[in-house]
Amino acid sequence: MEAAAILPILKKRLAFLSGGKDRRSGLILTIPLCSEQTSMEELSSTLDYLLSIPSEKCKARGFTVIVDGRKSQWNIVKTVVLMLQNVIPAEVSLVCVVKPDEFWDKKVTHFCFWKEKDRLGFEVILVSANKLTRYIEPCQLTDEFGGSLVYDHMDWLNKRLVFEKFTKESTSLLDELAVINETEAGNHPDKERPTDCSFLPSFDPETVLQTGHELLSELQQRRFNGSEGGTAWSPMDDELLAQPQVMKLLDSLREQYTKYQEVCRQRSKRTQLEEIQTKVMQVVNWLEGPGTEQLRAQWGIGDSTRASQALQQKHEEIESQHSEWFAVYVELNQQIAALLNAGDEEDLVELKGLQQQLSDVCYRQASQLEFRQNVLQSAHDFHSTAQDLSQQLDGLLGMLCADVAPADGAAVQQTLKHLEEKLKSVEGALQVLREKGQILLEQISNQTSWSYGKDITVKNKESIDHIQSVMEDMQLRKQRCEDMVDVRRLKMLQMVQLFKCEEDAAQAVEWLGELLDALLKTHIRLGDDAQETKILLEKHKKFVDVAQSTYDYGRQLLQATVVLCQSLRCTTRSSGDTLPRLNRIWKQFSVTSEERVQRLEMANSFHIAAEKILTDCVEQPEIGMDLETYEEVEAVGKALLDRLTIPVVFPDGSEQYFGSPSDMASSAEHIRDKIKLVEERRLQQQEAGQHLDEALETASLGS
Repeated sequence: MEAAAILPILKKRLAFLSGGKDRRSGLILTIPLCSEQTSMEELSSTLDYLLSIPSEKCKARGFTVIVDGRKSQWNIVKTVVLMLQNVIPAEVSLVCVVKPDEFWDKKVTHFCFWKEKDRLGFEVILVSANKLTRYIEPCQLTDEFGGSLVYDHMDWLNKRLVFEKFTKESTSLLDELAVINETEAGNHPDKERPTDCSFLPSFDPETVLQTGHELLSELQQRRFNGSEGGTAWSPMDDELLAQPQVMKLLDSLREQYTKYQEVCRQRSKRTQLEEIQTKVMQVVNWLEGPGTEQLRAQWGIGDSTRASQALQQKHEEIESQHSEWFAVYVELNQQIAALLNAGDEEDLVELKGLQQQLSDVCYRQASQLEFRQNVLQSAHDFHSTAQDLSQQLDGLLGMLCADVAPADGAAVQQTLKHLEEKLKSVEGALQVLREKGQILLEQISNQTSWSYGKDITVKNKESIDHIQSVMEDMQLRKQRCEDMVDVRRLKMLQMVQLFKCEEDAAQAVEWLGELLDALLKTHIRLGDDAQETKILLEKHKKFVDVAQSTYDYGRQLLQATVVLCQSLRCTTRSSGDTLPRLNRIWKQFSVTSEERVQRLEMANSFHIAAEKILTDCVEQPEIGMDLETYEEVEAVGKALLDRLTIPVVFPDGSEQYFGSPSDMASSAEHIRDKIKLVEERRLQQQEAGQHLDEALETASLGS
């Protein structure tokens, strides 16, 4: 019988074992009767339960029953005493009926329990509460009988429920653990274990053990420390609740639970090993199956940048799928490493084999992925470089096909420099393309049949042919552009020469104009004497030679310009107004130069004649000059003076004077002074002739 089955009855406290003992060490059973009607059936159930608690050894010492009838009627007390005969006749040693004061005195004579001792099997005494200590020590009596023993019925009942619950659960758990442990021990590791066997017990071993330890701790504390009243006894004494039984259950439970934990550990290890084997095979089967097939389907390099990018994107999707399995590989590798560190000798070989197999497959597949990624990256770089080179060649070809109409030589030089830079950039890009193509060819050549599990020589040849074709095509395009650049370079150099000739011709015209301007503005002196005039004539000839050289240089440049225009087929381009300007200025210079020569020659003739007259008059004053000589000198001087007043008339009808009017006036003044000297000399000669004639006349008259 369990307390939980009659818990409502036990809560009524119809009877209880307080834990107290009589002088014979027998247990004291207390039946507190109340004023209300007591159910004999419930009391019988309570007694049956209470008497099932003590051990047989304890029962053999007998019970002392205290029937508290102070609040009850005599007939009920008598019924209870008689019921003890039927319930526990052999275990009862003494029944103490606690009577009320002066209430039962008359009735006791009608029924004397002591006379019925032989029939009842135990002694019954009537005693008042204050005299109960004659039979039982006060320390073994509860406070309701004047004793010092502390008893809490509900506390006892709760502890009893805990004890019974622990006993029931621990016993059941022990049986289950024993069955599990024996079943597991009987299964051979290599044999298949039954799947319908319940591996988990009905109760949590940790919870049951904790409950047992708490219960045992409570029992030991109450036994050794005593209650608040100071007594060493309690209703949870080991004789009542069988403390050794709790300890024995705990020991057995710990033993079986330790075995169960080992069984769980072994089973968990086997389960984990099986799961690892399953996952390893899943990874291996996928990598060697669908994973390898994905790589087999991706072998080309594309024929353009867009195609290679599409292949790279597809490869990234393949890598993403592989990454999920590689993550599983990392997790499995960690689990295997942990098992290797804590595993048994019998599992080491199998675990190392799984680890090696998994690592070989994963590293091989990762190498193939990396190799494929490198090939695709090289292919993308190659096609990108080829695309850039193609665009550069198109741009260069566009420059070469466009008409060149530069404004001047600097623009031609700039265009030529830009063209050279373009060609140099194309050459550099072509060199980079060759290098990247060579790298890609080497990678494809190393892409042997084991890489994808099949022979891909034919497909590799297609890729190799494509790469070589692209490089050859770019080389041919570059060569054609280079040839065109050579032609364009020659043409531009001719244009530079053309602009240079035109520029130099214009410079020659400018120089010739400056010579003409200098001739008119600065070459105005006629000389003070014949010697100086002669020197001026010599300088003028040299000046004319410089002008002639400048004119000839301009003519040659203009002729070269015509030839270059014909070579460049510049039908719309000619020398413009440079040649007419050159010819016009040269004609003006020629006219001015002739005028200058004539004036210098007239001045030279004048100075020679005048100086002869003047010199002869000084050296040979007695010799006179002919009148015609004087007249000739005067005529030349006047003619020269007249010439100085006449402007230079150019072929186009325009006129230009030498120097400024003040300059001409200065030259004319000098000539006039010299004419005066000559005139004075003529007058002197005439006077001298007259005097001579007079003297001769006088002499002839005197003779």
